[in-house]
Amino acid sequence: MSESEDFLRAYNDVSKIISSLSEVVRGKTEELKVIVATIISGGHVLIEGPPGSAKTLIAYGLSRVIGGKFKRVQGNPDLLPTDLTGYHIYSLDGTTRFIEGPVFANILMFDELNRTPPRSQSALLQAMAEYQVSIDGVTYDIPRPFHVIATEIPIEEEIGIYPLTLTLRDRFWVKITSNYVEPEEELDIVKNSDILYDLGRVVFSESIGLDEFKWLQEFIDKGIYVDDRIVKYIVDLVNYIRSDERTALGPSHRGSIFLYRVAKSYALINKRDYVVPDDIKHLAKPVLVHRIDIKEQYRAEGYGAEEIVEEALRKVPVPKE
Repeated sequence: MSESEDFLRAYNDVSKIISSLSEVVRGKTEELKVIVATIISGGHVLIEGPPGSAKTLIAYGLSRVIGGKFKRVQGNPDLLPTDLTGYHIYSLDGTTRFIEGPVFANILMFDELNRTPPRSQSALLQAMAEYQVSIDGVTYDIPRPFHVIATEIPIEEEIGIYPLTLTLRDRFWVKITSNYVEPEEELDIVKNSDILYDLGRVVFSESIGLDEFKWLQEFIDKGIYVDDRIVKYIVDLVNYIRSDERTALGPSHRGSIFLYRVAKSYALINKRDYVVPDDIKHLAKPVLVHRIDIKEQYRAEGYGAEEIVEEALRKVPVPKE
């Protein structure tokens, strides 16, 4: 493992981020690692879970720890595209003023995204894909970094939802589940409830600053090595899933790219400047499962995307040293 100054600087940065978050967000160490790896890699995160399972706290905490601007949107059927992007105010003297929407942030928390109608989902898609929004024919760039952390209501639990379009779902680099923690962690949470009940009172111990965070993202590009055998392993896994007879639509090329990128950041979190097969195995489900559509007849028989990914991990040959 390289002990270069840049590598140690990057490792110290990512350690500060996870340490600061873990001091407040208890019992979710692995989830935090995947989320932090995704954000460092440049991506967006989709979280599914019950209310009160620290989803908003994680998003807010990330914005504080990287020194970024935080905005939150509550999904609902009445939400308009301009409620996200912003709008123009036209004065009597003919002048126009642009009012920025919440997408003009570094971390955008979008709660219950699938309660939002497709038209507003499309407005978010432009921001995620192009880092810009168009209002009345005028295009505005969104400052970088820009990351969306969105929550999703499980389809089987509530009515009145709008399933995410396939294109929007594909733009989320990972999808994770945030459940309630074990009683031991909950005991600690309750002991700190005088602070945790009010998001504005929560203090995170360290911030690396936005400029340092930008440097960290740039470091990932060239500072972490990925062997060609690891790249082939990613491609073989994805193509195994695509060719499975139960798969109606497999992961896109974005799935392969995002798995490659997030694995680099996950290696850094584990103090390595190179990716190993176990990184790919650990991240395969969060990156790939939500990109897979199962054929109707197999879905009726109870098959799920997670089973196909697990089978691929068992059967696709793993690179050897």
